[in-house]
Amino acid sequence: MEFSFGPFVLNTTTARLTRDGADVRLRPRAFETLRVLVEHAGEFLHTDILIAEAWRGTHVSHHTVDVTVSEVRQHLGDCAGWIVHRPKVGYALQVPAADDAVRQGWHLWNQRTRSGCERAIDCFRKAIADTPSDFSAYEGLSTAYLTLGIFGIGRPLDVYPQFLAAHERAVALSGLRPELRCNRGWGLHVFEHQATPAEAELARTMEEKPSIGSTYVRLAMVYGSLGRFDEALEILNRGRAQDPLLATLAATEVLVRCWQRDYEGAVALGRRAVELHPYLNVMRVNYGQALQFAGRPQEALAQYHVASIVSPDVPWLRALEAACQASLGRHADASAMLDGLEGLRRSEYVDAYYMAVLREALGQRREALVELRRAVAENSAGLYALGVDPKFDGLRGEAQFLRAQRRIGGLPAGVATTPGQVAGGATRQRRSPRSGQRSLKTRRR
Repeated sequence: MEFSFGPFVLNTTTARLTRDGADVRLRPRAFETLRVLVEHAGEFLHTDILIAEAWRGTHVSHHTVDVTVSEVRQHLGDCAGWIVHRPKVGYALQVPAADDAVRQGWHLWNQRTRSGCERAIDCFRKAIADTPSDFSAYEGLSTAYLTLGIFGIGRPLDVYPQFLAAHERAVALSGLRPELRCNRGWGLHVFEHQATPAEAELARTMEEKPSIGSTYVRLAMVYGSLGRFDEALEILNRGRAQDPLLATLAATEVLVRCWQRDYEGAVALGRRAVELHPYLNVMRVNYGQALQFAGRPQEALAQYHVASIVSPDVPWLRALEAACQASLGRHADASAMLDGLEGLRRSEYVDAYYMAVLREALGQRREALVELRRAVAENSAGLYALGVDPKFDGLRGEAQFLRAQRRIGGLPAGVATTPGQVAGGATRQRRSPRSGQRSLKTRRR
């Protein structure tokens, strides 16, 4: 039988305790003591009852029980205070009421939709109001805000500062844990355009806790966005060694291969991945892009359409679908979708990065460059990949595009100024011993 409480899962059949999936090793007697407290969660148990159930009648002193409970508390770490003691009454495991709200928040966050994230934020805020010292509620709150920004659902200028504030509070309460470091590193790259410190944070996260799959995904995207494609693919292979079935690894490789202009390889990989993970929306989007770049827009349109249906509250998916319609010569349909998105802009955030893609597909180059300037002003989440994104190959020679790229830091000077230079510049960068690459090797030693 399994019991879940907070970040812990206690399995009485296997005598195993885990925290966030990682084993917490307890002596058999300490495990039995915790088992009894968990099975009677909320109840105060006299020391004699603990001896009867955890020691199964073996005679031990009350001092031994106190020492064992103290040992259990040490293994619970920041949750040690959940084991409460009342003299002459006994011990009880009292999980804060906020824990249910935190668990519900993570469940809603996992939907990766606007409504899911917003409802998750409400749950995390409720947990914080109930237990202001609960770092997990702040961690959840910060992650939800980061997700709104990364997925282009919330306006980055609004949600990223809220991520930083909640993240800072979580760190103050629990220290810079690997999960928190991973999120901070990704924020540094996507919204602050600081690739070198982002790489350092993600590489350190990987060393501290190799089991966090998102670290491999994010570090690969850092490398890929800088044109360091071989390093990106190598990191993804390391991620598969940790978790061969992690769907986001395949989705990321499809994207990296698109950035690398290996469209046929991206299509082949995407086809297999969609069969394995048909409900992962980002997989369908990336596969759709690969199909479109490979000259198969009708098949790409089908993938975009499914993605839009699955996530109707993510407007930029409709922009990609409309751009694909335009590539098929269906300008009336694409224009109608553009008008709908412009109307939606009056009440919701619509990512200008993807509106630029749509405008360019409709042949509205001047308007596309205006949208790109707007994307920079709004700090769009897509800008981190501007230097390698094939969707903007038609604009790379424009002076306004180059100015936009310089404003966000982009790639090093001379890289990705034209479609043909994307791979060439990236190759030069991979062959030169950049400081970021050396620092990664140093940390391995």
